[in-house]
Amino acid sequence: MASAKSSRSRPAGHSGVFPVSGAVGGGGGVGGGGGDGGVQLADKLKIFKTDNFDPDAYVQSKCQTMNEKEIRHLCSYLQDLKKASAEEMRRSVYANYAAFIRTSKEISDLEGELLSIRNLLNTQAALIHGLSEGVQIDSLTSGPEGSADDDISGVEDEEPSEIQKWSADFPDMLDVLLAERRVDEALDALDEAEHIASDAKHKQILTTAEIVALKSTISDNRQKLADQLAEAACQSSTRGIELRAAASALKRLGDGPRAHSLLLSAHNQRLQCNTQTIHPSSTSYGGAYTAALAQQVFSVIAQALSDSVEVFGDESCYASELVTWATKQVMSFALLVKRHVLSSCAAAGGLRAAAECVQISLGHCSLLEARGLSVSAVLLRQFKPSLEQALDSNMRRIEESTAALAAADNWILTYPSTGIRPLARSSAVNLALQPKLSSSAHRFNSMVQEFFEDVAPLLSLQLGGSTMDDITKIFNSYVNLLISALPGSMDDEANIDGLGNKIVRMAETEEQQLALLANASLLAEELLPRAAMKLSSVNQSSMDDLRKRGSDKQNRMPEQREWKRKLQRMVDRLRDSFCRQHALELIFTDEGDTHLSAEMYISMDNTVEEPEWVPSPIFQELYAMLNRMSGIASDMFVGRERFATLLMMRLTETVILWLSDDQAFWEEIEQGPKPLGPLGLQQFYLDMQFVIIFGQGRFLSRHVHQVILDIIDRAMGAFSATGMNPDSVLPGDDWFMDVAQEVVSMISGKSRVANGDREVNSPTASVSAHSMSSFRSHGSS
Repeated sequence: MASAKSSRSRPAGHSGVFPVSGAVGGGGGVGGGGGDGGVQLADKLKIFKTDNFDPDAYVQSKCQTMNEKEIRHLCSYLQDLKKASAEEMRRSVYANYAAFIRTSKEISDLEGELLSIRNLLNTQAALIHGLSEGVQIDSLTSGPEGSADDDISGVEDEEPSEIQKWSADFPDMLDVLLAERRVDEALDALDEAEHIASDAKHKQILTTAEIVALKSTISDNRQKLADQLAEAACQSSTRGIELRAAASALKRLGDGPRAHSLLLSAHNQRLQCNTQTIHPSSTSYGGAYTAALAQQVFSVIAQALSDSVEVFGDESCYASELVTWATKQVMSFALLVKRHVLSSCAAAGGLRAAAECVQISLGHCSLLEARGLSVSAVLLRQFKPSLEQALDSNMRRIEESTAALAAADNWILTYPSTGIRPLARSSAVNLALQPKLSSSAHRFNSMVQEFFEDVAPLLSLQLGGSTMDDITKIFNSYVNLLISALPGSMDDEANIDGLGNKIVRMAETEEQQLALLANASLLAEELLPRAAMKLSSVNQSSMDDLRKRGSDKQNRMPEQREWKRKLQRMVDRLRDSFCRQHALELIFTDEGDTHLSAEMYISMDNTVEEPEWVPSPIFQELYAMLNRMSGIASDMFVGRERFATLLMMRLTETVILWLSDDQAFWEEIEQGPKPLGPLGLQQFYLDMQFVIIFGQGRFLSRHVHQVILDIIDRAMGAFSATGMNPDSVLPGDDWFMDVAQEVVSMISGKSRVANGDREVNSPTASVSAHSMSSFRSHGSS
């Protein structure tokens, strides 16, 4: 027992419990601290097991040098250790509960058999003893013929004693008591008879034959009374006080195991009778059936618990049988609910109905737990597969419904229509708070909101599974649909993966294509995280528990941030597909030729006429596209201008990086048969300066700005390899800025200003102020 006790008292590894050594310093506390190495907890507890242990003296010796803070730490640790020990003991009991119950039952049966054997041996011993005494008396009284007659006449003349009269009348009296069902009086009479028989044997006031006859009568009537009580307990009309009285009487007769079994059997019979009147119907509400069935089942279990405790107390063998019986009834209840309610809910994805049935059932379980009987684990084990199936069905329903709407979505952003759940009441004041999405995104958002509300109660029961992962998967599926709506994206391998045979309406215009990004970004950045917050708002009790356990809350926050990052990476995938598609449209023709080649720069020096100095058409079209899209995005991404800015920067980056990484382009520039001439270098320089001018603060990141510097440096290096100095052939810096700014103003429709289109506070303003001198310094080097 000592080892078992120490194992239960010892926390399992480092479970987050504050070590005592940290509270008292130096390892003088109960826990011993971490510096004790291999010292076992049982050895540390030996001091508590001594007969002369004085708790007050021990506490004084340990706490007299501790301040208030250290004592609070010690008390906190002891409370945590107590909870951990109780939890470990509970897990240990449940882990071996079946074997424990089986062993207790066998011990109980064995005790009953030993009692029967003892009674039988006593009866046989008394019979043998009586026979031997009878033979001895016959041998001693054998004498002259007249002596027997004298003895017989003497016995006949002798008046029987009071005890002999009582013994002769006892069987008749007991028959009357049993016939009139006066159980308590019959039990008192049997106990009195047992006492008289024992006293008569000790004082020898009855013959052995009379004692044997008396004991035989007692034994027969005990069995007769026990059978009568058992028959009464089995009657359906026997309930309440009568049932408890019959079980108590059987226990008093020495047949406690039979009494307890009959008590549970009577409650089981009552339960079967009551549940026969409850029938599920195709038109009835599943929660109503569950509530009615739970009311019957758990009320009978509660009554059986009360009766068992009242009659038999807390004896372990009876408590084990009660737990086994109650577990069996809960299992039967769970199977009925699964068959008639949860199976259909799981197949149809009815998560809300399934969650309500589970909550009803566990609410009744909590009433039993308050009385010391925990059976919720049985229910959870039975319900979990059905609930997980309902979760999966719900996910498929969201995915399929969204895909069906995507096939007919016109990709025009609107406010929520009637029939789709809004985030707030529709009014002029809060209209701006409503999300502006396309029809499929509205449907996706509405169904996800409902899903979070339905699954919230299940998360507190640890039945919700990896809910965030499930939402991530269906959002990824929706993003795949959006990618497939981009023209020319069907060859994208990432898009085809998981899309199957779903048909999606193409987003033909730039406005429709930007709407795809607006859908994904608004869902990932605002709507899905906002919906996920319902999990914590619904489960307020769980949040209160998290506040008490700050470490758990801190551990959960990184998980939420990582979940939001996963959503954002999916939006980035859509954004990259969008930018890649438009970059390819700019760079390549429909026939597969390119608008951006080394030949277009090298061939400029083969013409006699002076070229018209304007940026190349591809870069003019790039700026026109960015300017056009930014205007559309300003209306779509209200309040999320940063996303629109990053999108335009990403599009510019895609084109510039393609130019930087095009090996064929640079091989022809640096190693081709025709070198890059002065006019070609001037045109290339003008194109890059044009990109810097129109991209400042709006379409150009610091990283891409540096890439452009590197590209110019590389082109100048190729020109310098011909033996010419770039500064000798290139015009001044003001010329490039004037030409680039003139085209920017022409495309944007804005008049030129002294400082160009540059935003003074833009992230790249300080860099671009010295861009021209940087180019020239790169070229000179």
